[in-house]
Amino acid sequence: MASCDSFEKPVEPPRTAHTLIEDMLAIVIGTLMVSFGVVMLRQVGALTGGTAGIAFLVHYMAQVSFGTAFFIINLPFYYLSIRRMGWPFTLKTFSSVALVSIFSDLHPLFIHFDHLQPFYATLFGNVIMGIGFIVLFRHKASLGGMNILALFLQDKYGIRAGKLQMGVDCCIVLASLFVVSYEMLIASILGAVIVNLIIAMNHRPGRYSV
Repeated sequence: MASCDSFEKPVEPPRTAHTLIEDMLAIVIGTLMVSFGVVMLRQVGALTGGTAGIAFLVHYMAQVSFGTAFFIINLPFYYLSIRRMGWPFTLKTFSSVALVSIFSDLHPLFIHFDHLQPFYATLFGNVIMGIGFIVLFRHKASLGGMNILALFLQDKYGIRAGKLQMGVDCCIVLASLFVVSYEMLIASILGAVIVNLIIAMNHRPGRYSV
């Protein structure tokens, strides 16, 4: 007869931290995904939330490239990142922001969309961006701005990053009422909800141990 010990749960192998090479590859992959989603949104004149949403507003209103606006808008947030999140997180985040700024302006040199249905492009672009965010978050990086604030508040007070960003993002999208059509405004709001639902479902306190 089998003893009770036979039914003990197997011991899980110890978790190991990501290597530098793994972090570097993840940052490249994550920023490629986010920047490709940005290109889809920009192609149809849509918006999203966070600092990317502010960068879109500057891009549409001032004819400044999205990459330039995105990089500059994020600069003030690095102080909070250094003080609260540490240098490793800040350096990864700075690299991620710089890569998204570069990739979002480089993608059109290699791919051109002859036709994109605006509603589809807005929703699917945000799905791609949400997955890219999770890749970056998993490797202790972010895309600056509200990501830094949201991750800090989650780590410090347990406030879900996705829920906080969802509220802020909806406010930013609503502020764009005079920049985009009502149809694109509705699509942009739904897109902001989708990207933050992806973050809320997949990035929670205690979800990962390394």
